[in-house]
Amino acid sequence: MIMIFGIPGPLLFGQLLLGLINGAFYAMLSLGLAVIFGMLNIINFAHGALFMMGAFVSWMLLNYIGIGYFPSLILAPILVGIFGIFLERTIISRLYKLDHLYGLLLTFGLSLVIEGLFRNGYGSSGMPYRIPAMLQGATDLGFMFMPNYRGWVVLAAAVVCLATWAIIEKTSLGATLRAATENAPLVQAFGVNVPRLITLTYGGGVALAAFAGVLAAPIYSVNPNMGSNFINTVFAVVVIGGMGSILGSIVTGFGLGVIEGLTKVFYPQASATVVFVVMVIVLLTRPRGLFGKAA
Repeated sequence: MIMIFGIPGPLLFGQLLLGLINGAFYAMLSLGLAVIFGMLNIINFAHGALFMMGAFVSWMLLNYIGIGYFPSLILAPILVGIFGIFLERTIISRLYKLDHLYGLLLTFGLSLVIEGLFRNGYGSSGMPYRIPAMLQGATDLGFMFMPNYRGWVVLAAAVVCLATWAIIEKTSLGATLRAATENAPLVQAFGVNVPRLITLTYGGGVALAAFAGVLAAPIYSVNPNMGSNFINTVFAVVVIGGMGSILGSIVTGFGLGVIEGLTKVFYPQASATVVFVVMVIVLLTRPRGLFGKAA
């Protein structure tokens, strides 16, 4: 058996893989938060509940209509994104000119309502979601067996995160979005429908959370609490990466997932708090975050 720093190789690599999987979810959820905060200046505390909705919608599509996993990867984010657009138009749009605290309190209340509705309807025990047949099994990498579905989650999350970064940072649409956050009246003077752009941005951020929820459904039991289990860590990731920083959310999400996985190997007692320790250190040394811009 291969030993690395006195640790059995399969154990170390297994925890690294687990860290990458958690990091994939951290990155996708914090990316959605960063998009919404960076473009709309809303701290969306309902993000965890919308992540949970993505998993539930994929479960309902499978069990009520017979729509499988891969179509759900497209349909569930669209459906939850439409629900997010409805929330933005009816409730959240009223808060844009108010202090961030109002948005935080409102979205926190929305998360409690959404989780409560699903808890009343489906209970708290959770329902299983079967891994699709083509992603079952494991691949022998020589130094470890990698479950195929876990590898797919990391790959899919990385592709979606990089595609989102490229759209926002490298395209004319992204430039328009960034300009609208800096000077909305000027952008609107050029014929851009800024309110519609803001609404679609919020829907897109929500769809990212729902996509992560669909990816999470076969790994975690589909239950109303699955979003709340992630959201505190995800907010720490956003703060460490820099509020509103797209690249910071991606890099920090995957990086902290790996750090958390390694901590479980070398010092398991600290694995639940290591992300928050890193957050404290970053806030003390670089208050705007690793990738945040100076005010």
